[in-house]
Amino acid sequence: MALALVLVLVVVGSVLFHLFSPWWWTPIASNWDYIDHTLIITFWITGAVFSAVVLFMAYCVWRFRHKEGASAHYEPESKRLEWWLTVVTGVGVAAMLAPGLYVWSQFITVPEDATDVEVVAQQWQWNFRLPGADGKLGTSDSRLVSPENPLGVNPDDPNGQDDVIVEAADLHLPVDKPVKMLLRSIDVLHDFYVPEFRAKMDMIPGSVTYFWFTPIRTGSFEVLCAELCGTGHGFMRGVVAVDSEVDYQAWLQEQMTFAQLSTPEKVGALEPAGDGAEP
Repeated sequence: MALALVLVLVVVGSVLFHLFSPWWWTPIASNWDYIDHTLIITFWITGAVFSAVVLFMAYCVWRFRHKEGASAHYEPESKRLEWWLTVVTGVGVAAMLAPGLYVWSQFITVPEDATDVEVVAQQWQWNFRLPGADGKLGTSDSRLVSPENPLGVNPDDPNGQDDVIVEAADLHLPVDKPVKMLLRSIDVLHDFYVPEFRAKMDMIPGSVTYFWFTPIRTGSFEVLCAELCGTGHGFMRGVVAVDSEVDYQAWLQEQMTFAQLSTPEKVGALEPAGDGAEP
């Protein structure tokens, strides 16, 4: 009886902790409220299953407690029970997967008017590159990475000459405009994560991953690395500032372009036969 009561208290305590817990999400600052809805649906489904299983265990402990002279019924298998468990489990898993697949479809479908913004991670800082007046990012190559050209921008690509370079400083974005974050790493695995944006993605050396979002309110939001990347992992932090259009343009005018920061002699150039350019 005492064990059954403990199991019931575990369920009641878990529900109360969820309802009154002070640890909730940070206020959302992007269009991805679908992420929050999906998590809430998952909480309800898994919470209901957890409560049902533990309460059933409590019932079994009480109902089938030891009694003098009683013997257990031996039933090695039950086709009916197996079918019920299979159907109920399948419905529960589908109910959790369906919202996630719907959100993922939107997560990877980038609007045509989204602006490309490149994020380059290295131990242990964040660098950024934005398109210049031509609206296009130049190509890049990991073989071109050097102290003079930390982002590996291709100096032979005319589209990259006016690219705005933000090295180990805050990234600014305009509010209410979609952006496509192109994610590169030049050393080890990293993960670009801003909790308020509800969007994150691994950054894999040799690959370009991406996600998109639309910032919906102004403010400064902390960038975290969500992938263990070495001894300085905990210090790999940055800031994304979401500005009004006027403030964003004022910030943009103060930034340096790739052409202003470097010369072809300093940053180097690819061999004519090179074919490993990265976008």
